[in-house]
Amino acid sequence: MYRSHNCGELRITDTDKEVTLAGWVQKSRDKGFMIWIDLRDRYGITQLIFDEARTDAAIMQHARTLGREFVIQVKGIVIERESKNSNIPTGEVEVLVKELSILNEAQLPPFTIEDETDGGEDLRMKYRYLDIRRNPVKNSLLFRHKITQEVRNYLSNLDFCEVETPYLIKSTPEGARDFVVPSRMNPGQFYALPQSPQTFKQLLMVGGLDKYFQIVKCFRDEDLRADRQPEFTQIDCEMSFIEQEDILSVFEGLTRHLLKTVHNIDITAFPRMSYEEAMRRYGNDKPDIRFGMEFGELNTVAQHKNFSVFNDAELVAGIAVPGAASYTRKQIDALTDWVKRPQVGASGMVYCKCELDGTFKSSVDKFYDQADLSRWAEVTGAQPGDLILVLSGSANKTRAQLSALRMELAHRLGLRKPDEFAPLWVTDFPLLEWDDETGRYHAMHHPFTSPKKEDMHLLDTDPGKVRANAYDLVLNGNEIGGGSIRIHDKETQSLMFKHLGFTADQAQEQFGFLLDAFQYGAPPHGGLAFGLDRLVAILGGQETIRDFIAFPKNNAGRDVMIDAPAAIDQTQLQELSLEVHIS
Repeated sequence: MYRSHNCGELRITDTDKEVTLAGWVQKSRDKGFMIWIDLRDRYGITQLIFDEARTDAAIMQHARTLGREFVIQVKGIVIERESKNSNIPTGEVEVLVKELSILNEAQLPPFTIEDETDGGEDLRMKYRYLDIRRNPVKNSLLFRHKITQEVRNYLSNLDFCEVETPYLIKSTPEGARDFVVPSRMNPGQFYALPQSPQTFKQLLMVGGLDKYFQIVKCFRDEDLRADRQPEFTQIDCEMSFIEQEDILSVFEGLTRHLLKTVHNIDITAFPRMSYEEAMRRYGNDKPDIRFGMEFGELNTVAQHKNFSVFNDAELVAGIAVPGAASYTRKQIDALTDWVKRPQVGASGMVYCKCELDGTFKSSVDKFYDQADLSRWAEVTGAQPGDLILVLSGSANKTRAQLSALRMELAHRLGLRKPDEFAPLWVTDFPLLEWDDETGRYHAMHHPFTSPKKEDMHLLDTDPGKVRANAYDLVLNGNEIGGGSIRIHDKETQSLMFKHLGFTADQAQEQFGFLLDAFQYGAPPHGGLAFGLDRLVAILGGQETIRDFIAFPKNNAGRDVMIDAPAAIDQTQLQELSLEVHIS
C-alpha cells in the first residue's frame, strides 16, 4: 500500500497515528538540525518534519537529497505542529518521518509548480502534464468533472437516455469545414469527424428513444480564438413530441440546477428577446445583460443638421457610459483610437459629455445646440455625469462596432462581474442568411431547423425574412447553448434543401438516409446542445476555455506538447492511397 491517507486528509484528531503518505515534493526548508518538506498530491499538502533528535541520521541525509517534484513515500507519526498554518486544512499537524523512499527522481521543472507560476502560457502548454499539478488547472478540471456529473444526473432523472453516436461519418457541404479521415479499405474515400451528432440524434428520435443526451466530442476545422478549439465537447440533447416551450423549460431547469449546485445562486428570471430586438438594442445576438448601455438610435435626432458624417449614414447610434463625463480628452482620444483599430474598423467616434449641471459639451458643438444634445441624452438614456459615444455608418457594421465598444467599456468599468450570472433566451433567428461570396442563402443554424409556420409562405418570395424555430441560451454575453425545433417530414426538408441550392439528386446523395427515415413515421422533435467547455468556463468565472480542457490546442490548432499535427510516413500515405510527398 503506497499510502494510508492522502496529503489533504490529516487533522488534529489524527495525532499519534502511524500513517503512510505518497506524493510530490513541493518545497523543502533545511535548518541543519531540522528539515521540513511540503508533500503534495491532488488532495492537498502535508508538512513532513525530519528532526535529528528523533529521526535516524541516514534518513536525515536522504531527505537532503530530495529536489522539487521528486516522488516519494514516507511513513511516520502524526504530531501537532508548533507553528500552525491556518491557510491549509492540514495546517495543525505534521508527520514526523520514520521511513523515506524515493519512488522517482525529477529534473528541475521548467517553471515553478505553484499557483502563481513564472511559466508563460506557451511554456505551460508544452509541459501541460506539469501545469496540471498546479491548483488553478487541477481545480478547473475537477470543477469540469463536477459539472458533467451534475448534468448526467439531472438529465438521467428526467428519463433522458445517454447514447453514443459515430465519430467516423460522412462529410457534408454545410457548416464549418470538416476534419476528414482517409479510409484505407476504401481507397479514395473519406470519413469526416462530426461537427455535431445532429442527424444521428434525429434518427434516434425516429427510432423512438424519445429523450436522448450525450456528452460528446465534436470537431470543426475553423479559425480559433480564446473560446474555440478544433475539438470541443457538447452536451447534446434531443426530445420527441415537444414544442419550443418544453425544451426551454427543461434547459432553464438544468441551468438553474447548475447555478444552485455550484454557486448556491437562485436564478428565477430567464428573459427572452428576439434576434431582431437583440441586434437593435445590443448589436449582437448574445448580449451581456448584466449591465446597461443599450443602444440609442439617433437618426431622427442627429441627421439633417449639416453634419455630413451622420447625414450620409444608414445608422447613427450611441451608448451612454455611466459616470464617464469626467473622462479627459486624452482618455476619449484613446477610445477613439481603440474603435479605429482594424479589429473594430470604425472610421471615427463622436462624443457628448452630459455635465453634472445639466449642460452638454460635445465634439460636434458647431453642428448641434444644447436642445439637440439633450435629445441625444433622452434617446440613449444618459444621465448627468454620463458620456455619450456615437458611431455611424452602414447599419450592420455600426452595430457590430458599437457592440465591441460597449463590451470593452464594460470590462474597463468592472461591469462584467464573474460572480454575477444573467441568462437570456434569444429566439426567432433568421432561418437563412445571404452569403455574398457564394451568391446564395445558407442556413443560419443548420439545414434541419424548422421554419416558423406563419413564415412558410415567404420561402419562395422573400426567404431572408423567414424566421426559424430556433433559440440560443446566452449567459453573461456568451452563447452557451443553441437549438431548434427540427423539420420532421420529407416534403419540408426537401423544400429547405432546394432553397439552400441543392438539386434533388444532391439532396438525396448527401442526406437521403434522413429523408428516407422521415417516411417511416418521424415524430415532431427538437433539441439543444450546450457547449460544455464554454459553460464550465463561465460557471468557473473565466472567459477562456483552455484551463478547463486537460490537453488544449493553441491558437494555431497545434498541440505543442505532443507536436501535432505532424507529417506521417510515406508508407502510411501509400496505404491510404494519398498522393502526397513529404519533402
